[in-house]
Amino acid sequence: MASVTKQSEVKIRRARTSDAPRLAVLAGELGYPTTVNEMKVRLNRVMRAADNIVLVAEKNSDVIGWLHLSVVYQLESPLFAEIDGLIVAEGQRSAGAGAKLLGVGEEWARKKKCTGMLVRSNVIRERAHAFYGRQGFEHFKTSKVFRKPL
Repeated sequence: MASVTKQSEVKIRRARTSDAPRLAVLAGELGYPTTVNEMKVRLNRVMRAADNIVLVAEKNSDVIGWLHLSVVYQLESPLFAEIDGLIVAEGQRSAGAGAKLLGVGEEWARKKKCTGMLVRSNVIRERAHAFYGRQGFEHFKTSKVFRKPL
């Protein structure tokens, strides 16, 4: 009998509202703690939004990661997809789930006629930077991000 690799055990599918508790836990691991109810509201809003997708990586019926992508329309650039969030659970990283999520996300972006993908990554996330580099992303710009509460 052939052995099964870790990566082949991971299945990618669209997120469901019932995934909200696990997505909330993973968001906390990413540094964005949220309640389950808040995640349900956000997830339902994103799932209904045009040109957005939330994918989950599932292993042994457990959600171990998620990817949120959206199509970005700008006057100054061609259509592209932005990675709004990508997380794989601690202990599950470097086993292929993130790459599989990105692969399915790239297929979705191509179908949406996007010319490329973009991700913003905090300067302290060196492991993430290396991951994106291995996936074919190139560092092309450094910015400061400003926010204003409303």
